[in-house]
Amino acid sequence: MRSRYCAYVLGNSDYLLATWHPSTRPPALTLNPSGQIKWLGLNIIRAHNDATKGVVEFVARHKMNGKAHRLHEISQFEKENGRWLYICGELRH
Repeated sequence: MRSRYCAYVLGNSDYLLATWHPSTRPPALTLNPSGQIKWLGLNIIRAHNDATKGVVEFVARHKMNGKAHRLHEISQFEKENGRWLYICGELRH
């Protein structure tokens, strides 16, 4: 999860796509094209995994056009060939 957050901060869409499960991966990503988002931090609330499935609840803070926002999500991951891949996320309010 931390590496995917860093990829969002750095605008590294190739890494995000490579760590996204093929069953839910979008064909392409456009990250912060106009530079309006400034990422401020990541807080992992909880993480749990077994041999093949994982769940991470997190809050990522950012500013967009000077206004503070937070993204609270519960993300599902699956381990394939030794790598954790992002499946999907449920937004929390």
